[in-house]
Amino acid sequence: MKRRVFLKSSLAGLGGALMGGSRAFAAGGSYDVVVYGATASGVVAAVAAARQGARVALVEPGAHLGGMVSSGLGHSDTGRKETIGGISLEFFKRVGQHYNQPVTWDFEPHVAEDVFKAMAREAKVNVVYNTRLRESDAVNKKGNSIANITMESGDVLSARVFIDATYEGDLMAQSGVTFTWGREGRAQYGESFAGVRDGHRYAGHWFKVPVSAYDSHHKLLPNTNHGPRGKDGAGDKKVQAYNFRLCLTKDRRNQVPIPTPFNYDPRDYELLARLIAATEKAQRSAPRLHQFIIISPLPNGKTDINNNGAFSTDYIGRNWDYPTAGYERRGHLWREHADYTAGFFYFLGHDRRVPKPLRDETQEWGLAADEFTDLGNWPFQLYVRESRRMVGEHVMVQHDLETEVTKPDPIGMGSYNTDSHNVQRYVEADGNVQNEGDVEVPTVPFQIPYRVLLPKREQCGNLLVPVCASASHIGYGALRLEPVYMIMGEAAGVAAAMAASKHQAVQALDSGALSKELKKRGAVMEWTNPKHLQVKPVD
Repeated sequence: MKRRVFLKSSLAGLGGALMGGSRAFAAGGSYDVVVYGATASGVVAAVAAARQGARVALVEPGAHLGGMVSSGLGHSDTGRKETIGGISLEFFKRVGQHYNQPVTWDFEPHVAEDVFKAMAREAKVNVVYNTRLRESDAVNKKGNSIANITMESGDVLSARVFIDATYEGDLMAQSGVTFTWGREGRAQYGESFAGVRDGHRYAGHWFKVPVSAYDSHHKLLPNTNHGPRGKDGAGDKKVQAYNFRLCLTKDRRNQVPIPTPFNYDPRDYELLARLIAATEKAQRSAPRLHQFIIISPLPNGKTDINNNGAFSTDYIGRNWDYPTAGYERRGHLWREHADYTAGFFYFLGHDRRVPKPLRDETQEWGLAADEFTDLGNWPFQLYVRESRRMVGEHVMVQHDLETEVTKPDPIGMGSYNTDSHNVQRYVEADGNVQNEGDVEVPTVPFQIPYRVLLPKREQCGNLLVPVCASASHIGYGALRLEPVYMIMGEAAGVAAAMAASKHQAVQALDSGALSKELKKRGAVMEWTNPKHLQVKPVD
């Protein structure tokens, strides 16, 4: 009997989180700092503020702490590890203690969540689960400050400072703060990598063999976007692809089958079938599973599964409306992505058009039975790589990652590539299909300015935004890594506590004093290898 996906549209909390269970504490009340969204950044922000002496509530729409870090992304995107400090590094060290190691960068999802829970508990953070912001008219402002917010439950939370640490930025958006989404044009900030990409010149995940986009009736195949690719360098409101980071294992003692969605249709994977056939012909052998997914090993025989190649776990072009969608629509998108992913693995493991060696290899894998036990072993968090982005006091752009890498108000450092997954799958002039939007460009270690967390002062004086931070699409590509989210989360938490204690706007906070406090806590502000201080912009 086929195992069916345990998915319902009602599961869709913010970011696809499970809704259900009971709240740990009452949500209503007055605090120094309220953090909305228990992503890794949100947990760290709450812990940092509490350690600073603030009374803190951490309000999570779903039932789990940690966002992607505890939902399958166990193979950390670290960049240069020497740039990771403060509570972000503390997290990886505490994970290491679990495995009797000094520090561990690759870990099981449940271990990450256990560490986050322990950190919040020790800091005496009031954690409130299953409590979501009212979808409209939730923010009550007095002047340019948020006085309180109302949840769907009717609970009202007031605070001196609020932090929006969600992947979606709903609190930010309802606070009247300017935001954007999608891609800027190349000319807007003078970014050579911005906008629509001209073909696949820079791309790593593209069709390297010709695959027609049409069926025998010249009808566009599923999973190909309608409409033109767009003019080279032009901006658009299209969003890089999302996926699920499945935790798989070959251990039969701790394995359940990857489920088949109710609406599985093999025709949805016709492009994949054609890609497999063309690849087999080109390389004169059956393709292997690693050509279609990245398999990163985690402890105890588990893996972190990610997108790889032209047709993989990224559901390209099916999330463009997610950033500004309502809760119900996001729930449908969560389920659609889950169904697509389960169908992808079922196709690879069972369809007769797939060579037997590849089918057999796929069938060796199953979901880890001891992970995500409250959702049929499926990750609770959809990998929302990018949603809304604030347009704040400083917009982080390409030159901030390449040439203007020092800042007067540093809160930490980043060092990862500016990284965007594909945005669309389009039809070329010859009728073949191709992907567009992939950006994988090295940066040098760069300082992150406090101002990327700040809305414009006239819009909101008591809100900090460490996840949907102020950046262009290209700039955000180097900020959107979970260790960096945690670095920005700690800075937001410390800044919130400092501003709350002094009854001042977050924009008025002495950034020098903030940097000093963060350094005292172990934050890394400087890169000491002079060979990497500058890079030449790549055209």
